[in-house]
Amino acid sequence: MLKNKSSSEQRFLRNLLIGFFSALFIVFVFAIIALFQSLIFFPRYPALPIVTIQSCYDGDTCTTTQGEKIRLACIDTPEIRGEKADPIPAKASRDYLNDLVAGSTLTIKRITEDRYGRTVAELFKGPINIQEHLVEKDFARIYERYSSQCEWSKK
Repeated sequence: MLKNKSSSEQRFLRNLLIGFFSALFIVFVFAIIALFQSLIFFPRYPALPIVTIQSCYDGDTCTTTQGEKIRLACIDTPEIRGEKADPIPAKASRDYLNDLVAGSTLTIKRITEDRYGRTVAELFKGPINIQEHLVEKDFARIYERYSSQCEWSKK
């Protein structure tokens, strides 16, 4: 009978330790996930406001869920319609931008308003400057006429 008691105590202690270390492991995993999310979503400019992008009309114009039209600062992309239209690269640029930001909450650095009433702004997805990223991926080019508005485009 003594062996059974000692054996049951050992099982109890073993199960208690397994439970403790399992709980500790779960807490550790959640801490790592929280750290990872803060690294990905930590804004470059924490004092700037945030917006959620509903969709992008073309490669340099998006609309927020609040209806604000945003003209991405310092870049130009091919036109979808009009005299200077180049629809194939224009749609590729639009589709890439939509995949990147539609439905996302981004940091916005508002600069001015253009003649069409759109907000001219820089958008950031965590540490990524969306305009600079589009130029790096060859979906946009720096709009030299307005490049002085963005620090990154002066490089």
